[in-house]
Amino acid sequence: MAHVKDGLTRRDVVKVAGAAGTTGIAGLTGCLSDDGGSGDGGGGGGDEDYPALGNYPVEGDKVTFGFNVPQSGSYASEGKDELRAYKLAVKHLNNGGGWVDSWDDLSGDGVLGKQVDYVTGDTGTDADRARKQASRMISRDNVMMISGGSSSAVAIAVQGLCQKEKVMFMACLTHSNDTTGKDCARYGFREMFNAYMTGQALAPVVTEEYGKDLKFYQLYADYSWGKTQQASMKKFFEEEGWSQVKSVATPLGTKDFSSYLSEASNSGADALFLNHYGLDGANSLKGAIQAGLDQDMEIVMPLYNRPMAQAAGGAIDGIYGTVAWDSQIDNEPSNSFTKFFGEEYNGRVPSGPAQLAYAQTLQYAAAAERAETFYPPEVIKQLEDYEYSDLGMEQETMRKCDHQAQRAVPVVKGLPKSEQKSGKYFEIVQITSRDQLGYECGQGPASKCELGSYK
Repeated sequence: MAHVKDGLTRRDVVKVAGAAGTTGIAGLTGCLSDDGGSGDGGGGGGDEDYPALGNYPVEGDKVTFGFNVPQSGSYASEGKDELRAYKLAVKHLNNGGGWVDSWDDLSGDGVLGKQVDYVTGDTGTDADRARKQASRMISRDNVMMISGGSSSAVAIAVQGLCQKEKVMFMACLTHSNDTTGKDCARYGFREMFNAYMTGQALAPVVTEEYGKDLKFYQLYADYSWGKTQQASMKKFFEEEGWSQVKSVATPLGTKDFSSYLSEASNSGADALFLNHYGLDGANSLKGAIQAGLDQDMEIVMPLYNRPMAQAAGGAIDGIYGTVAWDSQIDNEPSNSFTKFFGEEYNGRVPSGPAQLAYAQTLQYAAAAERAETFYPPEVIKQLEDYEYSDLGMEQETMRKCDHQAQRAVPVVKGLPKSEQKSGKYFEIVQITSRDQLGYECGQGPASKCELGSYK
């Protein structure tokens, strides 16, 4: 079973200690250290096992996390849902509830005996602003871990800073191949699949629906994610027999795509790929439908999510793509997450970005508990090549060579406006198993990854 370690866990200690009080619990947790030491790893500077590194050791009775999300800009809807999930994760880590109650690595009484606190930042969907926010969290707030994303440019910028400052970065929503490719970092981990895996999952499904030998035209967001997204679409659709007519970059934050869409319409292509996300994605898709491009071209939006589909409304009807996760996935972790998220937020249905945010926060906390210290190199080693199956995405591995989760990818198709209800805007066509996806450590994006040092 995932998130279970041999012998006594901290959860076992809490149960066994019962009414023994704080002293009894502390005494028992000390027995869990592999070297016979305290195993606290953040004991107010009292840990003699490891040297100071980054913001380690943790002083006082609290440990602080930093949640750096887009609360404004093109990806604000995604960022606000991420923040809801981050806050809920902290609540559960400190007080129990949610997945914390079923993960044996976690006690529901903080992390390593410390209550979890957090600070937030608004990246504005801008890499420079996000880096400044993260730097403030590290220097002023002494955060031990930062999570966030939505824009891969933001995630890559913050991940690079965290590597330099020796602070853990648990990437939330970032889909560029470069995040765990040429811009990978020892201190960064990604649960989200990448553009390469989207191409692998999507191309066979779309080809079966529309046929081979089609000509396609691509519009893509002009930054790291969009560039690797259009390259991955080109690679995998051409392998299926398609041919690319042209690909055109569009600035992030574009509101009116009409000139780009007009050129695509006159290109002679059979299909249009819209490699846009968030509000940009909703705007480009609605623009394409309003211009009638769907009458002569098939339209594909390789990556989208629930808030984006909701903003697109009826324009999403029949549009194929992939999503990080969705509440329609019917298994215990997915169903429970949907339930307790809805209970916390007045029936709100969680999005894929929310699931990533919650999962990455707990993944870090559980790794620290397994390491029995906040010392970053030891926490990193607990995540590398870790096998787990409790996030609702089947069996997964957080691969050591590039810190990329090897996991399944849901392929979806948008629903007509008349069938959109209760947070359901698309149907799941297929969940492509990880056995049909991915690449070896010396291939694909991983071939360009050099993680850097632990210290």
